[in-house]
Amino acid sequence: MSKIWTPNSWRDLPIKQQPIYQDMKKVKKVEKELSSYPPLIFAEEARQLKAQLANVANGNAFLLQGGDCAESFKAFNANNIKSLFQVMMQMAVVMTFSAGKPVVKVGRIAGQFAKPRSSDFETIDGVQYPSYRGDIVNDIAADLKSRTPNPKKLLKAYNQSAATLNLLRAFARGGMADLNKVHSWNLNYMKDHTLGEKYEELASKISESLKFMEACGINSSNTPTLNQTTLYTSHEALLLNYEEAMTRKDSLTGDWYDCSAHMLWIGDRTRGLDEAHIEYFRGIKNPIGCKVGPSMKEDELIKLIDKLNPENEAGRLNLIVRMGANNIAEKFPKLLKKVESEGKKVVWSSDPMHGNVEKADNGYKTRDFDNILGEVKQFFQIHKAQGSIAGGIHLEMTGQDVTECTGSKSSNITTNDLTSRYHTQCDPRLNADQSLELAFMIAETMKEA
Repeated sequence: MSKIWTPNSWRDLPIKQQPIYQDMKKVKKVEKELSSYPPLIFAEEARQLKAQLANVANGNAFLLQGGDCAESFKAFNANNIKSLFQVMMQMAVVMTFSAGKPVVKVGRIAGQFAKPRSSDFETIDGVQYPSYRGDIVNDIAADLKSRTPNPKKLLKAYNQSAATLNLLRAFARGGMADLNKVHSWNLNYMKDHTLGEKYEELASKISESLKFMEACGINSSNTPTLNQTTLYTSHEALLLNYEEAMTRKDSLTGDWYDCSAHMLWIGDRTRGLDEAHIEYFRGIKNPIGCKVGPSMKEDELIKLIDKLNPENEAGRLNLIVRMGANNIAEKFPKLLKKVESEGKKVVWSSDPMHGNVEKADNGYKTRDFDNILGEVKQFFQIHKAQGSIAGGIHLEMTGQDVTECTGSKSSNITTNDLTSRYHTQCDPRLNADQSLELAFMIAETMKEA
């Protein structure tokens, strides 16, 4: 690994999961154009998130990270952004009210376009095409032109991210996050469900509390925390040429920040210790994450932590555990024990999605809610047994009424229902009902802990 870090020092090392462009001159032109664009986030925002994640690491807050598997150019509209914002606000208020802890909200949004794939090519109807790697790279349609990586898509991803961020900031600061409007966060198609009624009961309790506080002189006018919030952004930093182009030196500190999102993470497939992604991530000062899958070994994890967080700074590194419901009891405790025994300051969060993918009899890729819930419960139980801190949850989810994950009491989706509203660009997501049901269950677990 290079001793001297620069935003492009990753280019000297092996790299995985990258598109194969046909015209590198066009790629360089796009990279140069991107590097001249304004940053999407500011360094101080990233520092504020790091401070809040330090609270998570110390057990004084909880991390809720969620959003699309892969954002879509086609499905880009205000309603989809609004529905995700609303369901994340619902989930956060359920957890905060029930467990008495502030919730740090981080969306997989405004940049979550690229997806790792198991192969560079896939066969469709007997014809081999380049794999679909997300709208930032190519198109999902099964023809050669669509599947050919197009560097101009990097520019479109930037523009969509900028517009998404603009709307999220307006929602967060413009009144939609006002706790006096907690009832209005309940999505229309959920209101008549049992879960919607349960949420309305909680919302009524919050409204009663707000009336009492107002009588004591505390209201939205004089207490901004009652009517404003912050939803930070995050994505898997897979395409390092895009991330390099968005890397800026902070004028206040002289440190380098990836200004494409507040938090970035490394996937389980690209976390090689002597490879490009670790090299890039070690130099940026954003709070960062790394997926921890079942193949991770104890000594390897310690080396990874030392490279990404050499100063052992609380809030810097989020370890996102994605073992699968059938693996977590065997694989996770020894990793947790090793990290805790070494005194490493990290945020532990659970990704119960990526280890629980299965294929239904009808060919649709899905995830069963019971497996998702099972992995989350085991994650909390393992932490409780070891006396460590279960810091957060990382979900692929949407505010839309989709039928992509089976099960749950609220949705009761079967494999036969998958064809009804299966809209994901890549992997199956929890719908708003399932996400809120999971939030209630996590809140109860936090309350018990």
